[in-house]
Amino acid sequence: MESFGGTRVRRAVPALLLVLIQAGAAAQADEAAEREAMVAEIRDMAASYAGQMLPGGMSEKVLSAMGRVPRHAFVPEDVRDAAYENRPLPIGYGQTISQPFIVALMTDLLSLPAGGRVLEIGTGSGYQAAILAELGMEVFTIEIVPGLAERAAETLERQGYGGVETRTGDGYFGWPEAAPFDAIVVTAAPSHVPPPLVEQLAAGAHMVIPVGDPFTVQHLVLVTKQEDGSVRTRQLLPVAFVPLTGDH
Repeated sequence: MESFGGTRVRRAVPALLLVLIQAGAAAQADEAAEREAMVAEIRDMAASYAGQMLPGGMSEKVLSAMGRVPRHAFVPEDVRDAAYENRPLPIGYGQTISQPFIVALMTDLLSLPAGGRVLEIGTGSGYQAAILAELGMEVFTIEIVPGLAERAAETLERQGYGGVETRTGDGYFGWPEAAPFDAIVVTAAPSHVPPPLVEQLAAGAHMVIPVGDPFTVQHLVLVTKQEDGSVRTRQLLPVAFVPLTGDH
């Protein structure tokens, strides 16, 4: 029959391809708009802390990186519709991807040097590592859950962040052979600041870490290692993170 002839089939394939291309472009535009709205919300929240943690406001470089990294690519399919909401989301294995504002805040508080070496404890989905890489950092990240570590490494590679060094292991002990680090960010809460991480922090560098026992109030803490090797800590705000697990 003519409706199944070669000419009409050949025309139908490009037409279908065009529809798919247009749908993909529309989805990308929607995601870009959602990221833009997410960044605007982060900016507004940061303004409320302008006289406290962020006296100079949040870094435009950090906000720009948050606007470029596709958060939806770092969350499971079943929560992808909520990827740009300003809240944590489950990523499996009892873990979560942090609230976008907290990711931006912790990144900003690190006062990252250009091209610096950063250690992340708790890779999770890989999103925080991607933000750090987007800012031009040399990133080393450790995840204790093998399934999450493998998935995060694959996602980072697929999204163009293959230069991030990933490892499966107990983050409490850090990554000694890659130390010292110009910044350390911890995305799970120990009961105290781990001494091995302090040792691996370069002089003059910062670590941002949630501290507190499970089921109690945790606080985000800024740790600064002074040029003389002494350590200064400052509690910033109450937070809720999954506990830092391991043999420690």
